[in-house]
Amino acid sequence: MSETLEATVAPAAGHSRYTRNNPYLSVVLANYLLTAPGSEKETRHLELAIEEGMTYTPGDAVGIVAENRRQAVDEVLQALGFTGSERVLDHYKVEIDLDEALRTRLAIGKLTRGSVTQMAKLDPDHPRLKSMSGAEGKALAEEYCYGREFVDLATDFPGLIKTPQQLFQVLARLTPRMYSIASSQALHPDNVQTTVRVVRYEAHGRERQGLCSGHLGERSPLGSTMPIFLHANGNFRLPEDPSAPVIMVGPGTGIAPFRAFLEERQATGAKGDNWLFFGEQRRKLDFLYQEQLEAMHKDGLLTHLHTAFSRDQAKKVYVQDRMQENATQLYDWLERGAYFYVCGDATRMAKDVELALLDAIARGSNGTLDHAAEYLAAMKKQKRYQRDVY
Repeated sequence: MSETLEATVAPAAGHSRYTRNNPYLSVVLANYLLTAPGSEKETRHLELAIEEGMTYTPGDAVGIVAENRRQAVDEVLQALGFTGSERVLDHYKVEIDLDEALRTRLAIGKLTRGSVTQMAKLDPDHPRLKSMSGAEGKALAEEYCYGREFVDLATDFPGLIKTPQQLFQVLARLTPRMYSIASSQALHPDNVQTTVRVVRYEAHGRERQGLCSGHLGERSPLGSTMPIFLHANGNFRLPEDPSAPVIMVGPGTGIAPFRAFLEERQATGAKGDNWLFFGEQRRKLDFLYQEQLEAMHKDGLLTHLHTAFSRDQAKKVYVQDRMQENATQLYDWLERGAYFYVCGDATRMAKDVELALLDAIARGSNGTLDHAAEYLAAMKKQKRYQRDVY
């Protein structure tokens, strides 16, 4: 899910028994909406049972092994003209039927350039596929892939896949999805919690949904089972010194690890100050974990709680705007040794937050942006600037 999660491959101590290839069959203990009716987003809170001996640390992720939905599998079978009962060898040379392969082994969702390139190899003289192949066809291929899934490729270029086994050449392997853990095991010893935005959209005349978020949103009622594993992320950790101040910026589902951080500091009685910046579209509809966060603010665990609801006023306001409004105090906290964390969208938010942070450092220190960049580089070396972005 994130650059740091993917970079850290070692399992966390205590749960090496369960891995992506040997997941734990968990029971869904809770699955409810965090967003209110009328919200443009569907964000859910999930609680998944873990067994004794499975341990996690705030900052870690839970890996969820989802399946492709029945409708998507049926559409692919129909587009290819197969029944699903054909026998194929999976990635480990285990013989299974095609239906199971499409459900549990192959990534038939979001279309990739790799699949287009592999499809082109099945007919090297096909003019349109040829135009989307190789480095020179990158832009055309990306344009074609946008909003499409494998069923579109199979429908637009019929007859090229002649045997079910060829699908293992054309399609990538179905991989687990990583979600930041939103709970402290000190408070929830027998379960792991996470925050998931369900992705649904219409594109090219078809209803689409995210592989895992759709699974969690539609096919994971209470009491159902879910294959999971815990994944260590040593690059995203609370300070070892419990008295160190912590600044957290987590808009949207980026709130997840910071809920875990705050619960952990609450459970361990850590004395360090905590400051949270949270952003979403509308306060009334999208304030995730509002009651819990406001209670933490009221009882002093959260020293500062700054929110940015972009659609509640004519001019959009984001977390980076709140940072700039509080730049002087933000710099004071950094000078006191505060740790700074960001979680959420990598493409825009994380960059905008970093620029706002650099600006606060430059203004607070009466320095240049070059000086601010050096200051931030020193923070990175001290592990006082940590990002979990995706």
